Amino acid sequence: MRRTTLYPMLQALLAALLFGASAPIAKLLLGEVEPTALAALLYLGSGAGILLYTQLTRTREAAAEARIVRADLPWLAGAVIAGGVAAPILLLFSLQNTPASTASLLLNFEGVATAMIAALVFSEAVSRRALLAMALVTLASILLSWNGGAQWGVSLGALGILGACALWGIDNNLTRNISAKDPLTIVLIKGFGAGSFSLLIALLLGNRLPQPAVALGALVLGSLSYGLSIVLFIRAMRGLGAARTSALFGTAPLAGVALSFILFQEAPSTLFAIALPLMVIAALLLVAEQHGHQHTHAAVTHDHRHRHDDGHHDHDHSGMTDRSLAHAHAHTHQPLEHEHPHLPDIHHRHAHEG
Repeated sequence: MRRTTLYPMLQALLAALLFGASAPIAKLLLGEVEPTALAALLYLGSGAGILLYTQLTRTREAAAEARIVRADLPWLAGAVIAGGVAAPILLLFSLQNTPASTASLLLNFEGVATAMIAALVFSEAVSRRALLAMALVTLASILLSWNGGAQWGVSLGALGILGACALWGIDNNLTRNISAKDPLTIVLIKGFGAGSFSLLIALLLGNRLPQPAVALGALVLGSLSYGLSIVLFIRAMRGLGAARTSALFGTAPLAGVALSFILFQEAPSTLFAIALPLMVIAALLLVAEQHGHQHTHAAVTHDHRHRHDDGHHDHDHSGMTDRSLAHAHAHTHQPLEHEHPHLPDIHHRHAHEG
């Protein structure tokens, strides 16, 4: 399992690094552009960046990914509304009243929300180790959202960020159901769909558009922190499942915190110093996780990127010349029972007793 999970783990960590950098930079841009307009530019940038990439590089690689079909559209539409429109607008409004370093760590709650929805709604297997990691992240998020000087003791800005994380948790689980499909197409639709809708809202609210240089900066940030990051996140979910990918994605605040200290010279609080190691321990628990048992694969027909030398796709078809070449087509898996180390990837989303 270490060979087959190392690559998606690295994808999840790189996705986290790119996204983690977005909070402090977005907070910097909020001095020049309204939150709703900035959310629109970030997602339009994600779509534009992926579109440029596909036009410059896509050749035979296009045949290696499964296409989006009509049955995928409800999942994709829900993901666009929850994670592409509502979550970033709520986040950017909340960032106005929250220190960037605290906001960066609170974004870790997205992994907890994703894992809870994956386990409770979609019956994804979550181990005791994963539950402990989520508990540590939850505790750290509570510490960071506490504001003892306020009447109610909880910062509204922090609660808004937690709400945005919950919406992204919904988005991640909806996207999980189509993670076998072409991630570039998914990000294109999410980027242009969510960005256009947010831009319409911004114009209706009377938001002024920023200067060209600021708009370009927001588009570039969106192409990396939302576009490329989401592509890597979707590919990681194929091999790790939604819960574990999101937990590794919880390392995103580390990049955000480092940038916050550089850009805003924010001194870490005592609670911050307690919360940071809790989140680091949570990420390490998941990186070292091992899981294996006797399990049964039911017969299934689906379409996704695969190779014929990966242990689960030992079938033949016309035109096949290289068994190690990645490609996509509809194929059928016969019933199979065996035992080996695995995680809840697209072939191991089976139920577990207890």
